[in-house]
Amino acid sequence: MEKDLKEYITPPILLILFLLVLSLVIVMPVLNMILLGAILSFCIRPINRRLQTKIKYSSISISLSIILVVIPLILLLIYMAMVIGGFVSENIISNPALSQESLNATFSELSSAIPPQYLSSISSSLNTAFNEIGNFIVNGVVSLVSEIPSLSLEIFILVCSVFYFTRDGDKLFNFIKDFVPDNTINFFDNTVKSVKNVLKSIFYGHFLTSLIIGIVAAIGYSLLGYPYGIFLGILTGIFQLIPVFGPWPIYWALAIIDFIHGDYMGAVLVLLFGFGLSLSDMYIRPALSSHYAEIHPLILLIGFLTGPLVYGLTGFILCPLLLGITYAVLDSYRNELKNKKETS
Repeated sequence: MEKDLKEYITPPILLILFLLVLSLVIVMPVLNMILLGAILSFCIRPINRRLQTKIKYSSISISLSIILVVIPLILLLIYMAMVIGGFVSENIISNPALSQESLNATFSELSSAIPPQYLSSISSSLNTAFNEIGNFIVNGVVSLVSEIPSLSLEIFILVCSVFYFTRDGDKLFNFIKDFVPDNTINFFDNTVKSVKNVLKSIFYGHFLTSLIIGIVAAIGYSLLGYPYGIFLGILTGIFQLIPVFGPWPIYWALAIIDFIHGDYMGAVLVLLFGFGLSLSDMYIRPALSSHYAEIHPLILLIGFLTGPLVYGLTGFILCPLLLGITYAVLDSYRNELKNKKETS
């Protein structure tokens, strides 16, 4: 055993390990953007292949692909930040008394249905919760503004990572494959196929479905007369990504608000529209992802909910994909062991 270790732990290997660890320390602050760029490049490559049939220069086709996929995502985040910032500025920071007045008016409408002995405690709890939510939003907006320089750097690294992974991804794959021993080359190829299958399942079955549901929701909420219809559609698409949730939290919240304000017809209409969104998911998702691997909902649920805690906002996209890749690698290794047992 000691002799085998000496054969593998040679000065070149030690030097390579040292440099790899040092390189990891250097890129650690932006590792999430590099990984996200690598995964997004997988999504962009099919678009780039189609553009390359009409555009001679690969750099131009890749740039157009990034404009079609990555830039809209960035603009979406900027739009959401602007809407939230504008709402906070208009309703909480500029006129806190008006916000308190609106809360009291809403509570007065609900007070007729609440037993008198609970009114004071519920009113106090609502006021405290409202103030805490307002402070949290204000602090979040201030923190976001202070982090604009670092966010700009991360976005720049993300765009560059997507570009170079899309252009040189095949070279990187062949470079890594050269280090794979001959006796494990089949496992490596099968693992790569499994990872591609899982990523396609997540992209088509979840992200694309959420995009479609979000667009339909934005159009529907705008036609129903709700302010911030596009913003509500984006929130619906985000909730659609998360297993168990779906679009129902948004349309139920709108229906409850309409009911409180006496707009019973509006409440009924938004519920009917929301039920239509939920039912459409049952048809859209299987139609888009039935040809690819099925991912257990718990894996994606954990990824979507805990991702922002690990990597911030990018973790919402990155962590479900990383967990899906981990599942694909483990499943490929399980099949490899199973085949070895059957042949032995």
